[in-house]
Amino acid sequence: MKAELDMEELFTVHVKIENSIKLQNTDGESVVMITFGGRVSGTYFEGNLLEGGVDTQIIGKAGGRHSLSARYMMQGVDHMGQSCEIYIENNGYIGESNSGRLFRTSPRMITNSKALSFLNTDAFIGEGYSTADGVDIKIFKVKS
Repeated sequence: MKAELDMEELFTVHVKIENSIKLQNTDGESVVMITFGGRVSGTYFEGNLLEGGVDTQIIGKAGGRHSLSARYMMQGVDHMGQSCEIYIENNGYIGESNSGRLFRTSPRMITNSKALSFLNTDAFIGEGYSTADGVDIKIFKVKS
């Protein structure tokens, strides 16, 4: 029996897909690099994605194992009203949809916000959900 994780939702990254570059390989893995922008909303942070966000996906031969690695920077205001930036490196695998979830990731974050300094050290989970413009990525703190 699986134990459910105790998680607190911090914010949602509303990704708007801009462009994609593909490398098709009939003899092995293929690659797609997706550039994106967007905005962020939530209890702990509100802001926008800065230019330069990219998600690199490696797709196994014949559509096998499908990994993703997204890196992006956000600029906005923390829940204490202070201006700040947050960097996210989001790594995971796309698999079977679970309750509408496209994927689950392990985000690593770095911020210059004093109020959000826990982002620099704590454990997090990201979950991706399809939207009309792209993907919503919900970021959760794993409670201990």
